[in-house]
Amino acid sequence: INVRITAVRKLAVEAADNGLLAPELAAGISRVKGAKSKGVRVGNWLSVQQAQKLLNAPNVSKKKGLRDRAMLAILLGCGLRRSEVAALTMKHIQQRDNRWCIVDLVGKHGRVRTIPVPTWVKVAVDAWTAAAELTEGHVLRPVGRGDRVLGERITEKVVWQLLQPYARAAGVPGIAPHDLRRSCAKMCRAAGGELEQIQLLLGHASVQTTERYLGRS
Repeated sequence: INVRITAVRKLAVEAADNGLLAPELAAGISRVKGAKSKGVRVGNWLSVQQAQKLLNAPNVSKKKGLRDRAMLAILLGCGLRRSEVAALTMKHIQQRDNRWCIVDLVGKHGRVRTIPVPTWVKVAVDAWTAAAELTEGHVLRPVGRGDRVLGERITEKVVWQLLQPYARAAGVPGIAPHDLRRSCAKMCRAAGGELEQIQLLLGHASVQTTERYLGRS
């Protein structure tokens, strides 16, 4: 609603400047107040305990479980979108200045960013890639019957589908991959991360978007 009101205000000013609207009428339109913003952005945030329970949900005695734990770790620890998780390749994961990073990841609107990879995320990814004997190509692959690795990559829809049974097992049914992205942002902030750092981590063009991810009014 507020976006539309702002657009009408701008239109009224332009119309007055071009002699198409009486100045006093344009002034009256410009004084119209927008709807007051209350509450926080709709979304879910996991506590540290819930996040840990979610990470522990996959059966890591199987390749599928190792893959799924790696997927959950990337979502929670790196704040990637599900499309970015599905598109992640082995080449993206590199060492920079003696620390592991996801390098030159192309995100929304073609924005490119480099993301630090926490040690526990790298451990989860390494456990999966070692079991699947992956050295190149996409990080997350389909796993079929007999725990066999099949195909070149999973889709972003599959990322959402894989999350659901683990969410139920962890006692947080109905959460989406984007909720893990929000949770990553909030946990980073709670650990002392600066707002601008979290903005870069998530690849947001505006710091206001990052604030909404943190659940601010």
